[in-house]
Amino acid sequence: MELPTPAPEGSRFPHLAPGDDGIVMSWMQGGKDGRVALRHATYAGRTWSAVRTVAEGADWFVNWADFPSVVPVSGGTWIAHWLQQRPGGVYAYDVRIAVSQDSGATWGAPFSPHDDGTATEHGFVTLLPAGAGTQAFWLDGRNTGGEHDHSSGGTQGAMTLRSAMIGDSAGTPMRDLELDPRTCDCCQTDAAQTSEGIVVVYRDRSEEEIRDIALIRGTDAGWSAPIAVAHDSWRTEACPVNGPAVAARDDAVVVAWFTAPDRPRVRVAFSPDGGRTFTPPIDVAVGALAGRVDTLLLPDGRAVVSWLADTPGSAEIRAQIVTPSGPAGAAITVARSDVARSSGFPQMVAADGGLLFAWTRTGDPPQVLTAFVPVH
Repeated sequence: MELPTPAPEGSRFPHLAPGDDGIVMSWMQGGKDGRVALRHATYAGRTWSAVRTVAEGADWFVNWADFPSVVPVSGGTWIAHWLQQRPGGVYAYDVRIAVSQDSGATWGAPFSPHDDGTATEHGFVTLLPAGAGTQAFWLDGRNTGGEHDHSSGGTQGAMTLRSAMIGDSAGTPMRDLELDPRTCDCCQTDAAQTSEGIVVVYRDRSEEEIRDIALIRGTDAGWSAPIAVAHDSWRTEACPVNGPAVAARDDAVVVAWFTAPDRPRVRVAFSPDGGRTFTPPIDVAVGALAGRVDTLLLPDGRAVVSWLADTPGSAEIRAQIVTPSGPAGAAITVARSDVARSSGFPQMVAADGGLLFAWTRTGDPPQVLTAFVPVH
């Protein structure tokens, strides 16, 4: 069921995040003279709140796959991020973060979670509420020397996965840490909270150009070494721009991802022990796929996986309920869409006993649309 959208024409690249008072949807709003704004509204009781603005600028880095977010943390504390261009090249940009203490009404001065000062890429951010603060994860190009090398053959270093804890009311980050010294360049990260700590997922990159999905656990004992969620052995010399998604409840973890070692596939794997081990991967869909997955765990332990299917003349946003034994029932079509980059990455969260979806309708102008799908 398509819902009225709070996002006007010219909106694109939504992000959904659950909070105490509803689901926060943020998006980028195009403006005059190249200015863009990060805006948000809250969905509760099948209605949307008034729209508010986090920040705007004419020097932002705007990318279909690397989009901003607004995330409720606890109480009235919210956190937001966007990307800001810096001198040094097209792909020289920094992560900028701001914190609100009044549920998104006003925002503090922006800052960066990294302090390397290099004119390189920093992006693909995940902000995860963690205790009294927020754990930030991002892909970091400080070792690349500014090379935008999303394939093999580069002479500089690799993109890395880094993290910082943002804890106090001013949003000041602790010193950032390197979690993986070599990752795929432009696939989204994602993270979730288990009963034992944090799990973060991303697309890894071996020296042999194997780009499978990896997971790192963060507990009171520190950060674990990366483990492979599955051994797809997908060797590709170019970044597929298709990151994984993760969800968790207590010790149960589910990871969904796109891969194509032979044919395009959307896969899912379950962990019963907080991400230490995973069941063999389940193919949710195979064939004409654009990927762009999302996932969540229902209270009864079932997972929902969404993806973008490539269909003749257009595309479809589809969703499938999956158990550790395999798909349950048939996939549903949520909405028609487009495989063009301008359609972005569809978003999905649980809401009101069903699923809330958001995506970008392509066109001139584009617009963020939303829909609600009941779950039985």
